[in-house]
Amino acid sequence: MKTTFITGGAGFIANTIIRRLVDDQHIVVYDNFHRDTLSTSDLAGHPNIKVIKGDVLDLPALTEAMQGADTVVHAAGIAGIDTVIKDPVRTMRVNMIGTANVLEAAHQAGITDRLIDFSTSEVFGSMAFRSGEEDQTVAGSAGEARWTYAVSKLAGEHLAHAYHAQHKLPTVTVRPFNVYGPGQTGEGAIQIFIKRALANETIHIDGDGTQIRAWCFVDDFVECIMRCLSVPEAIGESFNIGNARTVITILGLAQTICRVLGSKSEIVHDPPLSADIALRIPSVDKAERILGFKAQVDLEEGIQRTAEWIQSR
Repeated sequence: MKTTFITGGAGFIANTIIRRLVDDQHIVVYDNFHRDTLSTSDLAGHPNIKVIKGDVLDLPALTEAMQGADTVVHAAGIAGIDTVIKDPVRTMRVNMIGTANVLEAAHQAGITDRLIDFSTSEVFGSMAFRSGEEDQTVAGSAGEARWTYAVSKLAGEHLAHAYHAQHKLPTVTVRPFNVYGPGQTGEGAIQIFIKRALANETIHIDGDGTQIRAWCFVDDFVECIMRCLSVPEAIGESFNIGNARTVITILGLAQTICRVLGSKSEIVHDPPLSADIALRIPSVDKAERILGFKAQVDLEEGIQRTAEWIQSR
């Protein structure tokens, strides 16, 4: 059996990945458990899962834990605009130094199968309409808290490509576009809106709600990750992973959630927290061409499935 080593393995997306792999592989979860979806799931205690509590900033511990792995999925990182604004130093350290440590540990461990590095759609800046993988990336203005996250992820992405070019490390970079679904914890507009809608509580929107997003259901996202892990042509490439068909404003999203769930929640507008993303819609042509991937779950189905999971909890 192969061994897959997953940083941030206790998190939302990682748990969905683990669920796809765990019956056929050994899984090593490496996480500091700052956010924990794993311990309360049905995966807890699975015989094929080994849990190591550790931090990606600890290179010696990370390198030792990774020994014997065939594949690495680097899903650990600081995310969520609230967290980024409150702790920009930690955001930069974890996303840059942590990624550097993962790449170096994988190089030392002799990883020859695959290393998946999680970047972000925010590397395209505040206006991204059908942005392709080779389009210009944006660092943002220095001192603007919002771009701390994008800059740190973009630095990690460049480093992943450098390790592939110089050391032949089999890296694949993925740029998630607004992933949501069952198991999501922490920040995330859809799950916050759904929880409030189910309780008929007021839904708060930052700004005027005209920001446009394309939302990707987690099962679709993970299906693309599975292809990144298996398709030989994926090595050395970056991929946008999203659903270009589920495009809606933030206000429209809140209204849709209320309609789908029959909620009586009031929708109110709050001042924006920071510089915001006005438009974020991916081009997913490359993922379809190389990986044969196309998202399947539409927005209303995804909302309903997410709400059912939240209610079951």
